[in-house]
Amino acid sequence: MKFTELELREGIAILWLDYPGEKINKISPELVDEFDALLDELEGRSDVEGVVLASRKPDNFIAGADLDVFLKMNEPGQAKQLSRRGHAVLNRLAAFPRPVVAAIHGAALGGGLEVALACHYRVASDDPATVLALPEVRLGLLPGGGGTQRLPRLIGIQRALNMMLTGKNVYPRQALRMGLVDELFHPHGVVEAALAAVRDLNRGSKPRRPRRTLTTWVLEANPLGRKLLFKKARQMVARQTMGNYPAPFKILECVEVGMSRGMKAGLEVEARNFDQLMRTPQCKALIQLFFEINSRKKNPLADQVRPVKRVGILGAGLMGSGIAQVSATSGLEVVLKDVSLEALGRAERQIYQALDRRVRQRALLPFQRDQILSRITPVTDYHGFDRVDLVIEAVFEDLELKRRVLAEVELETGEQTIFASNTSSLPIEKLAKIASRPTQVVGMHYFSPVPRMPLLEIVVTPKTEAWVTATAYQVGVQQGKTCIVVNDGPGFYTTRILAPLLNEALLLLEEGGDIPYIDRVMRQFGFPVGPFKLMDEVGIDVGAHVSRVLAPLFAKRGVTATDAMEKLVAQGFKGRKTGKGFYLYKGKKGRREVNPAVYRLFGGRKRKRHPVEEIQNRLVLVLVNEAIHCLQDGILLSPSDGDVGAVLGLGFPPFRGGPFRYVDAEGGEAIFNRLRELEQRFGNRFTPAELLAEKVRRGESFHRR
Repeated sequence: MKFTELELREGIAILWLDYPGEKINKISPELVDEFDALLDELEGRSDVEGVVLASRKPDNFIAGADLDVFLKMNEPGQAKQLSRRGHAVLNRLAAFPRPVVAAIHGAALGGGLEVALACHYRVASDDPATVLALPEVRLGLLPGGGGTQRLPRLIGIQRALNMMLTGKNVYPRQALRMGLVDELFHPHGVVEAALAAVRDLNRGSKPRRPRRTLTTWVLEANPLGRKLLFKKARQMVARQTMGNYPAPFKILECVEVGMSRGMKAGLEVEARNFDQLMRTPQCKALIQLFFEINSRKKNPLADQVRPVKRVGILGAGLMGSGIAQVSATSGLEVVLKDVSLEALGRAERQIYQALDRRVRQRALLPFQRDQILSRITPVTDYHGFDRVDLVIEAVFEDLELKRRVLAEVELETGEQTIFASNTSSLPIEKLAKIASRPTQVVGMHYFSPVPRMPLLEIVVTPKTEAWVTATAYQVGVQQGKTCIVVNDGPGFYTTRILAPLLNEALLLLEEGGDIPYIDRVMRQFGFPVGPFKLMDEVGIDVGAHVSRVLAPLFAKRGVTATDAMEKLVAQGFKGRKTGKGFYLYKGKKGRREVNPAVYRLFGGRKRKRHPVEEIQNRLVLVLVNEAIHCLQDGILLSPSDGDVGAVLGLGFPPFRGGPFRYVDAEGGEAIFNRLRELEQRFGNRFTPAELLAEKVRRGESFHRR
């Protein structure tokens, strides 16, 4: 199997990368071996004046490494050997005696960018499809092909750390400004521009590098400045990761060693750290999660999808405008309806501002922004709904209102139009009960803010037709969402498992718990925000409504929810949107401090700090147990759906893999025993799900090992 093709054009060798049978190029041990042999050939040819690296794939340079190889590496030293092999080949490329130019169009990610960094010059297309990044940190890893050494030397330590510690994407114009690429060209001329660059380099021209500012020189060019820089970076990483992710600290070590002791020492530390990280539980969980998310980019019901060209969206509030934005961005025509012209105008402004930010970030071109906006038609009636293929309602969370809207929509739309409800808790079956076409009613539960939150929870009833599910899934994929399909029931999956966690936090508050302390302890476990901050962001009134919807479900198991949120709403405390919730929000930046009135409602100013382990066990295990109940009750179709939904929808710590991988990692018996202990202390809300007890009896895990 060949991964490359060599073409000689006017004395310049074009090395075409084309991974067979794949839509993208990825780095594998076989490709590295083939590349090494090609360098042998090219070094010995006197008729080759230079080399251009280019891709045969339409929108992809190299998308990174073959992660299947990584998952098989369990023995110490395996990953170190792989990293050293990559170093040897890329060092040869960097030392090649004639110019080597990368022609980059599309994604140059991870090892793909490391290949480009080893080249002498980089030409990139000015198309938004071109994106450059070292995202290994998101997989619990570090760049293992020399990236920790070459990137800081090319663009400076601070910029390099910003890229590697966040895994952020860099788009073409930004890449040019920071010196990550040397030249931009239109997509169809990138290879020709790279050929011209080889000739220029042979004539003695040198790549231009951005000038360093005085501040940059002070911090990066002398040992004392670098020491301060790395000290501050470590403090920032410790604050942001709460010590849960080892990869950022290993990246800092590689860069610091390389910049103080030289590239050879830096590469050796990089290979060692790469090997150590590869065997961490965080890395294994993150790579498995990556595969699970990636697998959902393909629609399992693709053969039943019906085309959707135009969608109608009801409600121009925050959710409706967000759904309109992602729909129009994906190429769909959108009819956005609201009874209020003011709401429509506000939605148009919000969408324009969001897209314009992407233009300023060079992720979109101005004409692309305008194209997207032109696809959205605001209306105050049902004009144009006779031609929509899918209607997504995003009106207030009230069953009777949603039923009324559904009845109106069915009168205005065609026989094949799908009706989707963006509800977070109301059972779809209750909504579909009044429908004349109940088989075409489905739930499409988006998460706020819609343009940023990656999950779409598709909710089906026993009557929902397979083609309806398939089409809703395809629309979600087109919108850039990761989809999970769940069966209908109060709260579906994500809302249902979040509710017990929030309820437990409120019970801790009623026991005298300290709000910021509980939030901090849950962040230490790995959640992006604590439960009280989350309730403020979502809206305490929304939480109270969800609690009422879910109350009958939990009552069947003898569990009664606290009425704490109802008390807060009665006092006018609805969260951040009103400036008062568990916290008080002040100033434009939303500076926050604890709302003392909340403490007066629940036990007074004197607060206590529950043990860290108790807080984490109570809040996490009540969520995990409910996730198992969802699988047991048939709401979830698989444990992997539960893991993806909890991580992408609720912020369950990614490095723990999701509720079901967390149980497998901790051991089912250990989780069962902890729940039993909590049940004895706090009551039957901690009674272990029967499915968990069954798994323990059989010695089974939720996932295959």
